[in-house]
Amino acid sequence: GLKGENRRQFEDQLIRNLRQALKGVLNEPVKRAYGRFLIYLPEEFDWPAIRERLEKVPGLANFSLAELVEQNIEAIEASACRQMQQREFPSFRVTTKRSQKNFPMTSDEINRRVGAAIQQITGAKVDLTHPAVTCYIEVFDQHAVVYTEKIPGLRGLPVGSSEKAVSLLSSGIDSPVASYRIITRGVRLIFVHFHSVPFTSPASMENAKRLVARLTEYQLSSRLYCVPFLEIQQAIMAATRPDYRVVLYRRSMVRIAERIARRERARALVTGESIGQVASQTLSNMRVINEVATLPILRPLSGSDKEEIIAQAWRIGTFEISTEPYDDCCSLFVPKHPVTRAEPEIVHDIESELDWKALEQKALQEAEIHRFIFPPGDAPAD
Repeated sequence: GLKGENRRQFEDQLIRNLRQALKGVLNEPVKRAYGRFLIYLPEEFDWPAIRERLEKVPGLANFSLAELVEQNIEAIEASACRQMQQREFPSFRVTTKRSQKNFPMTSDEINRRVGAAIQQITGAKVDLTHPAVTCYIEVFDQHAVVYTEKIPGLRGLPVGSSEKAVSLLSSGIDSPVASYRIITRGVRLIFVHFHSVPFTSPASMENAKRLVARLTEYQLSSRLYCVPFLEIQQAIMAATRPDYRVVLYRRSMVRIAERIARRERARALVTGESIGQVASQTLSNMRVINEVATLPILRPLSGSDKEEIIAQAWRIGTFEISTEPYDDCCSLFVPKHPVTRAEPEIVHDIESELDWKALEQKALQEAEIHRFIFPPGDAPAD
């Protein structure tokens, strides 16, 4: 857990993120209360919409729709009975957390009294080990809250608490999942997508925009650089043997992404590579690709299998976008048998024959920048 000044900074960031995430569905202030955040709801509110927004906020361990009552046992008992009567269940338990030590009853005493009242009105049995429903009571500061459902959040860290990184985003399945994993560690991502328009259709760019829009639901604001890569690919094709093309593509992408990272004051790069998933994603090739980077390259999927990645893509809402048909630069001019153990000396010899700086500078100058905000319409976005 976080303690001291660090905790305060993380909480401040989480409060800012909650306010932004809830815009348009709930505009009430977020207040601190003994390790909790309280948001007072108006008389009319859209709980499904609020819940959907809260489920996508990194740093939130769990949340509940609770009733705030006076800090006395009669009010607590009445609220608990009222809420439990609205549900059907064969067994239950009462769990009390009493941070306010001046309250005249212990947690166990509250549990027994409220539990007896619930049992009397519902006829359900008490099961302390595997209850069908738990009635939660918290007594803190000048408040008491009662609720019957604890909804899991994303956990992780609040976005914006862990600096920035640049994610190399294709239109495929893996890189959006890799990006999501880094976002939930509190890192705000800037996205870079390489395309080969007009040799390919603009579909990959449109898919990339849709993927960034979906990921922005988790990090609330994003920038996407769409970088033309065709001239660099053509130069590589003309200067090198086919089996080394993919490694050379990746090295050039990393150099360009790092220049964007320095412009954006980002501290790392992120890719969706997974060891051995395709022929080009081997440790030897990754080592050669890493050579051109001075920033760390994070590969959060490096130990994940494809089924695990696909399952997470479904959960975060990117799978259907990623599997729509498109041609991207990563599949263009790819050799039938790419090298799996690239030799640094061969790569250096090939690259010495090309004017990389001029090619990459031109691509960077021609890049389009698109901005995204969540909720949509809160600020101008492309």
